Amino acid sequence: MVSVGIIGGGIAGLTAALALSSRGYEVTVIHAGIEATNSYLAQAGIALSILEGDSPELHVSDTVRAGRYLNDEEVVWNVVSKSSEVYDFFLSLGLKFEGNETEGGHSFPRVFTIKNETGKHIIKTLYLHAEESGINFVKGWAEELAVRHKRACGVFVDGEFMKFDATVIATGGFAGLFKYTAGSPLNLGFLIGDAIMKGALARDLEFVQFHPTGFIGSNGVKLISEAVRGAGAKLVTEDGERFVDELSPRDIVARAIYLKTLEGKRVFLDARGITDFRRRFPQVYAFLAKEGLDPSKDLIPVSPIAHYTMGGIATDLWYRTNVKNLYAIGEAASNGFHGANRLASNSLLECVVSGLEVARTIARERPRAGEVRDVPYHGYEAGDVESLREILWNHAGIVRNGRGLKEGIKKLESVEADPRLKLLAKGVLECALAREESRGSHYREDFPLVRKTYQRPSFFDGRCRL
Repeated sequence: MVSVGIIGGGIAGLTAALALSSRGYEVTVIHAGIEATNSYLAQAGIALSILEGDSPELHVSDTVRAGRYLNDEEVVWNVVSKSSEVYDFFLSLGLKFEGNETEGGHSFPRVFTIKNETGKHIIKTLYLHAEESGINFVKGWAEELAVRHKRACGVFVDGEFMKFDATVIATGGFAGLFKYTAGSPLNLGFLIGDAIMKGALARDLEFVQFHPTGFIGSNGVKLISEAVRGAGAKLVTEDGERFVDELSPRDIVARAIYLKTLEGKRVFLDARGITDFRRRFPQVYAFLAKEGLDPSKDLIPVSPIAHYTMGGIATDLWYRTNVKNLYAIGEAASNGFHGANRLASNSLLECVVSGLEVARTIARERPRAGEVRDVPYHGYEAGDVESLREILWNHAGIVRNGRGLKEGIKKLESVEADPRLKLLAKGVLECALAREESRGSHYREDFPLVRKTYQRPSFFDGRCRL
């Protein structure tokens, strides 16, 4: 029997686990707790083009427009066309959505939600079914991939080698490698960097999405769902100026807020016109109440924060990497679905589609690890992660330029941190430096226009190849 190790307990990992288990495979999910995943924190919902009046064509068009035409259209069609399969998959698990919303960049209200705590409800449902299916769960830290001669054969968990015929990386992205993020603090990208060091290609690392409405409070950084703007909340300065279309794609809104802050102005979200805010957005209401804010009466101070990484381990249409027996799904993977900028709520769609698709891939290929001897283990220490986060925030943030990126690359050399994280940070900085244009989430003030010559993905294997 083929054994499969899935690293990550988010929606992508659990979907893959259920799909593989139903085919009779021996599945082990290695995770640090489902509440520590970005999937659990996902508020708004999942984009599904299945309603009357909507169509896959419209959804594909919205996705490519938001991605600034850097998307791989074959991949976009492959994912979007499976909306009905995803919806049926959820129905088979007994999951029911409560409504659908419009979010930035969408031409139709196709974002299906559950109390604007959609990720939490999906995760709990998937986890319950996974436990009932007899899937093995190992709670621990998957610290390093076991790779020999560009063939994956398992993973090291807290220093112990676990052998698998197929290894699936479903760890999420690396937005946690930036100073301000509302995502899981575990999403630093250790295994993405590890995979690169061990021969895997990375793709589009320069494209990091900054969510426009982060809330930086005394209890940490939180996210105010885009669905709040979809429900009618407005972005205003302290003197009441409304300065952007709140439902524009995220890169436009985040940059508009950032530029206002450079003018010395504070930016607020005005949600006072939303009736029954507490019922519609319970998660947001709860953390605002702890900060002494009442959204029915008070303006909410907001700031852009690192939120989602379009780049990751390069995969093909079937979520295979260029390392034998190694697969990547969800935010950890990058195959051109999102292009230069993720369309809101497409991420959960990608999680489910990639989880179902990688199960089909493994079922077709039936990988075997074979005899395993002397797999190298390094036992890296995390080191000075905070300096890496400062460098990326200050030099590869919302607005970039060549001088700042070069300075960031130079600063990186002297940081004493896990070499895999340094390699990943280097990939972000070098590919941002190489892309001399502004496209989607990547904005160069020294090259403010889109340039046709750069309408292609970047790859990183220790050097940026664009």
